[in-house]
Amino acid sequence: MAFDFACPDHVVAPNAFAAFAPFAMRDEAPGDVAAREALLDDAFGPARLLKTCQRLRDGSAPVPGLALVATDGVGALIGTLRLWPVLAGGRDALLLGPLAVAADSRSLGVGGALIRESLARAGDLGHRAVLLVGDAPYYARFGFERRFTERLTMPGPVERARFLGVELVEGALSGARGRVIPGSVPAIGLPQAA
Repeated sequence: MAFDFACPDHVVAPNAFAAFAPFAMRDEAPGDVAAREALLDDAFGPARLLKTCQRLRDGSAPVPGLALVATDGVGALIGTLRLWPVLAGGRDALLLGPLAVAADSRSLGVGGALIRESLARAGDLGHRAVLLVGDAPYYARFGFERRFTERLTMPGPVERARFLGVELVEGALSGARGRVIPGSVPAIGLPQAA
């Protein structure tokens, strides 16, 4: 069964044969801040604010249209994902993360749906590449590979095997070399905490 993830507000039944409640995905709203931060704290703990990727998010805002949340059948926030502007060896790119899903919703396909939707939207908005630091076997199914980041460096320590990229446009990262640094995007009124 295939789903079209290009619609900004929709309900997804991750497995039509499962007895799970569906979830909805939508743009993040200012009223989501407390629930989003609690979800991120539950998933990563307070040390999340010390990670190298956070250095790239500090002082920036997520890209408009690329800060997404998932909610359950009663409207509770169960997933969050944001994409941030960066320059990857001088090339415009996005940084995916953090991605977090509530512990009791992790088998519903929420994370995968958020990733697919964010990548589809990023492509539709003309973005060419996305980087992340994460679990390679999990992200490989979305096209993320180590080969796209081999000549790039982060502004702090990361496990090289977890530093991945995907090209939304073929050749977008071809020959990219150097440090990943924060990009810029006009503020859209969303809180800047990761």
